[in-house]
Amino acid sequence: MEDTGYTWFSPQYDTSRPPSLKTTLQPSQTEDFPENFARTAKWCPDGSTFLTHCEDRSLQLFTTSLSDDPAAQPTTFHQPSPILDFIWYPTASPLTPPTYCFIASVRDCPIKLLDASDGRLRASYRIVDHRERQVAPHSLAFDLTAERLYCGFEDAIEVFDISRPGHGTRLPTTPSKKSKDGLKGIISALAFIPSQGSDTYAAGSLYPTPSNIALFSSTQGPEPIMFVSGGPSAGVTQIQFNILTPHLMYTAHRRHETIYAWDLRSHLDAPLVAYKCTAQVDVESGESKEMKMRTRTNQKLKFDVDLGGRWLASGDHQGRILLFDLHNPGTPEGQTSEVYPTLQYSAHHDAIGSVSFHPLYPTLLSVSGSRHFESESDSDSEDSEDDEDGGILDVGSGRQRVIQRTRPKTLDRSIKTWSFEFDSSEARIPPEDRAVTG
Repeated sequence: MEDTGYTWFSPQYDTSRPPSLKTTLQPSQTEDFPENFARTAKWCPDGSTFLTHCEDRSLQLFTTSLSDDPAAQPTTFHQPSPILDFIWYPTASPLTPPTYCFIASVRDCPIKLLDASDGRLRASYRIVDHRERQVAPHSLAFDLTAERLYCGFEDAIEVFDISRPGHGTRLPTTPSKKSKDGLKGIISALAFIPSQGSDTYAAGSLYPTPSNIALFSSTQGPEPIMFVSGGPSAGVTQIQFNILTPHLMYTAHRRHETIYAWDLRSHLDAPLVAYKCTAQVDVESGESKEMKMRTRTNQKLKFDVDLGGRWLASGDHQGRILLFDLHNPGTPEGQTSEVYPTLQYSAHHDAIGSVSFHPLYPTLLSVSGSRHFESESDSDSEDSEDDEDGGILDVGSGRQRVIQRTRPKTLDRSIKTWSFEFDSSEARIPPEDRAVTG
């Protein structure tokens, strides 16, 4: 092979202090969704654009340069139903138009392969249940060859040849609905081990048991290779592997403040590390050193691992971003070590739905927003008129109760990029918004 003289180095992150804010964006709004916010954001594999899944049933594409101001308005791809998941084609880039596309799972619709340049439908892949209804998967993953698409839904995984639209091959994860064997429930997370020649992938279920993660082989059929146990009795919301150390698997769980790491080379009856999403508080102030984050909603909070395999980033419901050092030494063998954030800082004023590391630069992408419902205000009256934001309930005896219904509000619906460069000269986060680093 010819030596090009080019050496790639993974981005280096300065975590000795909070990062500088590079850009602040907001998703476009509509009359039906005036408080629209982004739930998830993912960088295009070449880092030139990023795609967001929004509350108003749309996918919005942002084209941004890390040195110039971003585009004023995103390109919006509206969908007819709520979006369950989406994933970029592994080699997507606007410089190679045939690869510039992504997969979207939309409720009650076939799986869509959409062109990222204009949103046109390139192909569709159908999952049909026994009642001839369209089933939209809750999780999506490409294999390492990018030739097959794996889709997780209730009690099964559907596999599609990406070059042959239509129907796929179904792999049941449990023998039957009444059976207690196998991986039961909605397959909510899928991820392949990023090791050359490996055909193993992990699948996680929303079924709340400590053994709701299993390893499968793409060449050995639907039978699990092994189960991962010892985790919390909570549904799995995300699985991700470390690219440089592919035997390490990270998992996030529903309504759970801890991210777990598993070493697939050792016993799988207990996690290797528990990354505690806690706030370090100044001891001199008299407050406790640790304070657990309250997961008050069912909203999924997505984490990410950088390409260098060194840092894990996650957000919380208080608008803080937390960075964990994956090189932090653990406890003696046989015990689950607890690791706390190396750096944490106030980034938003609402829950952070996802964070994503840039593939080429020391930059982190974060999106914020969640539904906040005000308490219902109701009153009794003898004669009241209905309005468009409320309703009238007859409670008998000539009395009526007027219930005022308000739309959910969002405290912060911003999309931000953060620079962790060592030589950044931009203004950094104000001292009052900084948290103690560990």
